[in-house]
Amino acid sequence: MGEQPIFTTRAHVFQIDPNTKKNWMPASKQAVTVSYFYDVTRNSYRIISVDGAKVIINSTITPNMTFTKTSQKFGQWADSRANTVFGLGFSSEQQLTKFAEKFQEVKEAAKIAKDKTQEKIETSSNHSQECGRETPSSTQASSVNGTDDEKASHAGPADTHLKSENDKLKIALTQSAANVKKWEIELQTLRESNARLTTALQESAASVEQWRRQFSICRDENDRLRTKIDELEEQCSEINREKEKNTQLKRRIEELEAELREKETELKDLRKQSEIIPQLMSECEYVSEKLEAAERDNQNLEDKVRSLKTDIEESKYRQRHLKVELKSFLEVLDGKIDDLHDFRRGLSKLGTDN
Repeated sequence: MGEQPIFTTRAHVFQIDPNTKKNWMPASKQAVTVSYFYDVTRNSYRIISVDGAKVIINSTITPNMTFTKTSQKFGQWADSRANTVFGLGFSSEQQLTKFAEKFQEVKEAAKIAKDKTQEKIETSSNHSQECGRETPSSTQASSVNGTDDEKASHAGPADTHLKSENDKLKIALTQSAANVKKWEIELQTLRESNARLTTALQESAASVEQWRRQFSICRDENDRLRTKIDELEEQCSEINREKEKNTQLKRRIEELEAELREKETELKDLRKQSEIIPQLMSECEYVSEKLEAAERDNQNLEDKVRSLKTDIEESKYRQRHLKVELKSFLEVLDGKIDDLHDFRRGLSKLGTDN
């Protein structure tokens, strides 16, 4: 009743395999609630997670613990008391960051609580030691001073001081006795909690063993189903191949039927053409006669073309000869023109001199 939740989130819980110390074993089938609890009575912090009626995490935070992020959405910490390593898988990196920050805060608070408890223990121990040292002094003072009547008659400042110190020691002893009772109650509570945790761990171990058997059965069933699926896939592939073959055969039959229809159409056309074969034969003879006449005309035309080519070659030759003669004539003419220009310049010079 003294524990209160201070932070709650949801995550997939894992535990390290105790045999291999490497592989992770799922402690929950789905995401479960993971909470930080603060125990006011014991001044301690715990991480608790329950899946249905089974406690899967019950880890008391100590200053020596460290929460490590192993990926963007997974973190882990080691619990030496439980002799295991817990792992949490979150749905987002933000949830992992918040959980890690809270772990660090709780770790610091646990360290402060431990320091305060240590100080209380040391203070109580010092009071007990002082009580042990000063009690003999009181006894010695009582024996030295005599009886109560003598103390009353011979009371002085020293006796008054010893009496006040004795009263303080009695108060300290009373407080120590109360603290001892309180610690006994806490020890009994811890024992009861340890017994409950032991029972829960035994139940968890039984559940884990049962889960392992179920997992083995499911794995065998899964292997059998995979084999059956492979066989069915092979049968499906054979059926698909047969379907493809049937589709190809249907397509081939359709093509053959189309070719058959084309052949029938061609056959009808040929029959119609066979009816006009005599007319075609007469037309063919007429065309053959025209073709022979055309060939004769073509032969005559070829002879004419050859003669024209010969005339063209002779004409080209004559043109080339005329070009050569014209070129030589032009050269002679250019010489004569030059001579006339020289003669004219001479006449012009002679007229100027006269």
